[in-house]
Amino acid sequence: MHSHKPLCLSGSGLTKVFGLGRTKTVAVDRVDFEFHEGEVISIVGESGSGKTTLAKMLLGLINPTEGEIYFQGQKRDISTQKKKQEYWKNTQAIFQDPFSSYNIFSKIDTVLLDCIHMRGGRKLPKEQKIALMTEACGFVNLKFAELTNKYPFELSGGQMQRLMIARIFLLKPKILLADEPTSMIDACSRATILDYLMKLRDETGMTLIFITHDIGLAYYVSDSVYIMERGKFVERGSADDVILRPKQPYTRRLINDVPKIYEEWDLSTV
Repeated sequence: MHSHKPLCLSGSGLTKVFGLGRTKTVAVDRVDFEFHEGEVISIVGESGSGKTTLAKMLLGLINPTEGEIYFQGQKRDISTQKKKQEYWKNTQAIFQDPFSSYNIFSKIDTVLLDCIHMRGGRKLPKEQKIALMTEACGFVNLKFAELTNKYPFELSGGQMQRLMIARIFLLKPKILLADEPTSMIDACSRATILDYLMKLRDETGMTLIFITHDIGLAYYVSDSVYIMERGKFVERGSADDVILRPKQPYTRRLINDVPKIYEEWDLSTV
């Protein structure tokens, strides 16, 4: 656990209730957590466990019913659009479907330029902007010169995924939340995507939060693992503790569902 590193994002008594009366659903039920700078965290649960609702609260897309979120030790304030934009500069997400992450009518140049502008680079000379975009594409083995003037839908799924990571490279957020980042892609590019994300974490010191049902992924990439069932964290700890020495029947069941958990993820071929 990276407890010696400063806190990046934490929550106390975080709760989300949908509906009223008989239709009331408690999606997230009084959860507490502490995520540290540069830490890789996996929040693991089956669908309906509340992990996606929690992710949306962390991103500021929905408001908690109760409880508080703290960002860098301060109570998070996203009460105005301006404060929200400021928070989103530091908190970014990549979603399972790369196609939903882009405005399909924006050219790739625009997608990348928006990132530069968000980070305050609007006034940079054009050559410097092109150099930054070229570097970001190069980081994920794409050639900017071949992408310029294209639209996202002209790319393959794998290229789109890599472009998403190039965006993050430009934005350099403090927190990156990846929601089932590998479910859309085959095993070969999956290892590549994870490798880029880990490399990015090493270079920028960002905190990486995986929201996933894939306990194998959680084991191989995480410092800390939180197991979520019916809106609560039923188990938490280092990846080794939770996955090699699980205490809860629910965790054991998740692990037994993944026969290949102990086979090494081969990132060396990347």
